[in-house]
Amino acid sequence: MIKIDVRRKTFGEEEILRDIRFEMEVGETIAILGASGIGKSTLLRLIAGIDPAFKGEITRPNKIAMVFQEPVLLPWRSVLENLTLVHPELGTEAALSALERIGIVDKAQFFPGQLSLGQRRRLALARAFAGRPDLLVMDEPYVSLDPTTAEEMLALTEALIAETGPAVILVTHSDVEAHRLARRCLRLAGRPATITGDLAAGPASVSWEGAS
Repeated sequence: MIKIDVRRKTFGEEEILRDIRFEMEVGETIAILGASGIGKSTLLRLIAGIDPAFKGEITRPNKIAMVFQEPVLLPWRSVLENLTLVHPELGTEAALSALERIGIVDKAQFFPGQLSLGQRRRLALARAFAGRPDLLVMDEPYVSLDPTTAEEMLALTEALIAETGPAVILVTHSDVEAHRLARRCLRLAGRPATITGDLAAGPASVSWEGAS
């Protein structure tokens, strides 16, 4: 069980988050929606343990991976090395297999700067899943992609989630992405932000006005 209880998060004198509480099981996917600047990315950093400065308590597994809005890759290392240096337990053969799974094995010796945005996002996704995390935190991983590439990334994410079974928390502006991947959708609103809606996700779900 993953338990989130963020009673208060501030930056200086400004209170950003208040009374954010929810629970989830390993294997469950939750989408978090809300307006730009509402505090979604801040909440993800608290959940991932990147920012420990808040009042409250978060119970989470030890094996956590995060996919950021912009692919955080080692620009001076090859595509293959971006996997093997972070996950040395993989070995070269397993790393190449992971790259083949995401469709960029032919770019194994390229550097991140030689890849398209979509290819860099695929690599960031592969690196996150390679460690088989119990909790995967994703911060708008499909932003700025063209519709075709975004659809390919969504399909790839669906497949990788099905194969590895982590709990997933996805921040997105897109109802389509939320309903495609998530079992539940949480909406943040207000200042400080709090949860103002908790709905089951899926094609028939009600969309919140202004959520995307």
